[in-house]
Amino acid sequence: MVKDSKIAFIDLAAQQARIRPHLDSAIKGVLDHGNYVQGPEVGAFEAALSDYTGVPHVLGCADGTDALTMVLMALNVGPGDAVFVPSFTFISTAEVVALRGATPIFVDVREDTYTMCPKSLASAIQDMKKTDLKPKGIISVDLFGQPADHKAIQQVADEHKLWIMVDAAQSLGATYKGKHTVNYGIAATTSFFPAKPLGGYGDGGAIFTHDGELANKLKMIRLHGQGAVPYETSVLGITGRLDTLQAAILIEKLKIFPEEVEARNRVADTYTKGLTSIQTPFVEPHNVSVWAQYTIQVEGRDALREHLKEKGIPTGIYYPKPLHTQPPYRNYPRAELSVTEKICERVMSLPMHPYLTGSAQDYIIEAIQRYLKL
Repeated sequence: MVKDSKIAFIDLAAQQARIRPHLDSAIKGVLDHGNYVQGPEVGAFEAALSDYTGVPHVLGCADGTDALTMVLMALNVGPGDAVFVPSFTFISTAEVVALRGATPIFVDVREDTYTMCPKSLASAIQDMKKTDLKPKGIISVDLFGQPADHKAIQQVADEHKLWIMVDAAQSLGATYKGKHTVNYGIAATTSFFPAKPLGGYGDGGAIFTHDGELANKLKMIRLHGQGAVPYETSVLGITGRLDTLQAAILIEKLKIFPEEVEARNRVADTYTKGLTSIQTPFVEPHNVSVWAQYTIQVEGRDALREHLKEKGIPTGIYYPKPLHTQPPYRNYPRAELSVTEKICERVMSLPMHPYLTGSAQDYIIEAIQRYLKL
């Protein structure tokens, strides 16, 4: 690895170069038929996602946040309801609950996997039963591509008669106990934001469910609440459709996605084997992560990031501030969140994508190890 060679944090250009002729053909196909909204590629992409994940009902939508919102609408979440979410996650997970007029209850995460802690969840549910709020559901997050402990979280949910929605915005392609994570919960959602493991060239998202009745309601919500008769509204809805052009692009990307998931895991294995002196991500033996991010923990994070920047190595922080400390959410109830507050001071993410070369990784690992020995 040459010191001055540019290392991409996420390399979308390398992927595009690999499939550019197929992308050009797919885009031309949409331009030729002209059905830019709900064109045939949308249904084809939904069918391909269903085949890939094993989930019978898949609905493409405008973005990952709309996907979360639509499920909450279908489940009639509103004022007086409490929905349990991790504080260590992207803002959308809590945002959609608050926008529905419900109350997000912040729960701690596991330090090793960064996903929702079942013990913290159980404690938070017990605390909420002492208030006027009605515990209604749980949004578990497969953070950084790492599956949450869906079985343990489901046990807590069943005990308290709550539903679970899986926020799989970062984990499409990951598996938990041999099944794609989007098979868990009453529904699961994902995002096709360009930086995601399966990303488009703009916004996009999808909802997955095994519940046919819920799927039918979501289809109405996605199109302004319209039922079988055009311009007749059956339920409250939004404009939540996936663009035809994005669907066409994503069809081509999905074709190579399984290979990219394998490549991401090879990159992660190389990092883990090389970075033995710091805390690297832990993946349960029965799980496969899709590695949306490769996130380590280290004391003196800012100094290390500056050192790596000088070496031409980009890094990121996901996330520098817990949700419960940010202005719109400071007054919402929360569990004890010591792990979340600790790791927000320590986490940093390294370059991660399927096209990261071995020489680039060697350079990154050597730069980190040399710094730690100073």
